[in-house]
Amino acid sequence: MLCGYLLFSPCSHRFLSCSPVFVLFIGLRSGKLGEQCEAVVRFPRLFQKYPFPILINSAFLKLADVFRVGNNFLRLCVLKVTQQSEKHLEKILNVDEFVKRIFSVIHSNDPVARAITLRMLGSLASIIPERKNAHHSIRQSLDSHDNVEVEAAVFAAANFSAQSKDFAVGICNKISEMIQGLATPVDLKLKLIPILQHMHHDAILASSARQLLQQLVTSYPSTKMVIVSLHTFTLLAASSLVDTPKQIQLLLQYLKNDPRKAVKRLAIQDLKLLANKTPHTWSRENIQALCECALQTPYDSLKLGMLSVLSTLSGTIAIKHYFSIASGNVGSSPRSSDLVRLAQECCYHNNRGIAAHGVRVLTNITVSCQEKDLLALEQDAVFGLESLLVLCSQDDSPGAQATLKIALNCMVKLAKGRPHLSQSVVETLLTQLHSAQDAARILMCHCLAAIAMQLPVLGDGMLGDLMELYKVIGRSATDKQQELLVSLATVIFVASQKALSAEVKAVIKQQLESVSNGWTVYRIARQASRMGNHDMARELYQSLLTQVASEHFYFWLNSLKEFSHAEQCLTGLQEENYSSALSCIAESLKFYHKGIASLTAASTPLNPLSFQCEFVKLRIDLLQAFSQLICTCNSLKTSPPPAIATTIAMTLGNDLQRCGRISNQMKQSMEEFRSLASRYGDLYQASFDADSATLRNVELYPKLLQSFLFFGSSLLNVE
Repeated sequence: MLCGYLLFSPCSHRFLSCSPVFVLFIGLRSGKLGEQCEAVVRFPRLFQKYPFPILINSAFLKLADVFRVGNNFLRLCVLKVTQQSEKHLEKILNVDEFVKRIFSVIHSNDPVARAITLRMLGSLASIIPERKNAHHSIRQSLDSHDNVEVEAAVFAAANFSAQSKDFAVGICNKISEMIQGLATPVDLKLKLIPILQHMHHDAILASSARQLLQQLVTSYPSTKMVIVSLHTFTLLAASSLVDTPKQIQLLLQYLKNDPRKAVKRLAIQDLKLLANKTPHTWSRENIQALCECALQTPYDSLKLGMLSVLSTLSGTIAIKHYFSIASGNVGSSPRSSDLVRLAQECCYHNNRGIAAHGVRVLTNITVSCQEKDLLALEQDAVFGLESLLVLCSQDDSPGAQATLKIALNCMVKLAKGRPHLSQSVVETLLTQLHSAQDAARILMCHCLAAIAMQLPVLGDGMLGDLMELYKVIGRSATDKQQELLVSLATVIFVASQKALSAEVKAVIKQQLESVSNGWTVYRIARQASRMGNHDMARELYQSLLTQVASEHFYFWLNSLKEFSHAEQCLTGLQEENYSSALSCIAESLKFYHKGIASLTAASTPLNPLSFQCEFVKLRIDLLQAFSQLICTCNSLKTSPPPAIATTIAMTLGNDLQRCGRISNQMKQSMEEFRSLASRYGDLYQASFDADSATLRNVELYPKLLQSFLFFGSSLLNVE
């Protein structure tokens, strides 16, 4: 981050002269077309490396100048850069100036230049949704006699309709007239129809779009028109959530009665979309009709698609609707329904995809239904999963691996929903783990880790088999073997539940010394840190210190070693043992201070590690705040309130003075925690380029501290 700010510092001319920003800006001013194009197309990588608003704003203004004065090829390059950098458009600060330079080209006499400008405006619709001049230009270009300009206007109209209610309301009638007009070519109608999917901003607009689409489906029976109209109708229904049941019935009708395979495939695709987005709108009759179609079709490709829809629905609230018994109606038993019969027929199908979806349906029914007498369904689900596991674990093809992932996900769900089946599931996985291919072993290890996380009691039972496998595996240094070492070690860490025995440590170290590389050791150490095995992580980081190529990497690994040692000290904390807690925190702080010194030494101008350093400093201050809080609580024993505390409290009118000086100390502790919450919030705001998982973790700290402060203020009765 510091590197990005140095680019614009007034005292950094020497650094700026050799920076990539300077090189690209010089390239934009070149008189050679090739150098200009090369500079333009390199901007997306620059934005990815330095995602700072001040840089992005300046760069887009320069690109807008190139777009304004350059030729059509340069404009096309700028358009591609804008489309590739869509997530950075919100960081443009001078939007008005940027759009002004772009929009000036719309008045050109060249229809190609106008077309590129329209596509540029469409790509910017997320930041300029209500620009009336852009709306007017798009409407005007739809009447152009140049096909390139009309297609660009259609693209821009679709983007603006998705962002702007006013534009969608204004353009809907014009789109309808063009689609229904006899002078409009069929290929243009096919491009205009998808715009109607964005007419979901209000009920009246959505209703008019639906009526037009229904009319198109019946008036134009050609395959292309039916496919485009049906798909647009489905997207509109999924967005507006109005008349979705009618759309489901319409799609089922085409799936059942239309003889064209292309239409059937589209109906299945749209039903899958509605099953994902609106499963609550599926009635029992809809699911029953889909089951009947799947039972009657002789084509495996269509059956696979229908089963994928049913497997999606089986994991949602729709499965409960299907098996519910409404008042006055006779409901179907899970053991005798067409859905179960279809799943039982398909779970041993020779097509792996069909078998996987059949087993998934059985698993979801077994987990969702609360009937006690489901022994037959449970056995069918377990046997189907075992057969898929044996079949796919011996095949390294992508299709087999995808099917294996579905089966393993079902195993995790079955173990969680039916705990009495978890032991047999784990035994099946451990048995097959010895004979499977390496790619399948990696996925099976992930499955075992997920089961052990949900049911920790199973960890001890699988640890012996895992150690036996770990001793004999990894005799070659292939990438799959190295990945398998990491996966197996992760399962061992999860199964050990933060307490690795000396024997387990010795086996892991011996195997790593013989066949693994430094990167594999680092990944295993990182997994040990994630699973709470900080002692093992510290030893692995220590072993890597002499294998790095630079002192910065050395200090980085040394800091991780010290942090692991510090976290290991905190594992000795015990409830109601305050003296032990203070000593543990003090010991942990000692290693944390060593670690922050190494982490600071590992920083470089190009990689300042500012986030890591600030996060560790906050961790240190948090531990110190907790240490001070424990000391404050202990002071109530060592220094109780004086005998005249009650009199002082009555005199001052402050009831808290009865507690003595501990009340002031507690207020000071609360101020420290309030300051920590504010600093965590500042770190969260400053880390705008961090990944989502890191941001979620950082965001938890201020919320937890605020909850802690609320409890403390309620206890002390202070603001």
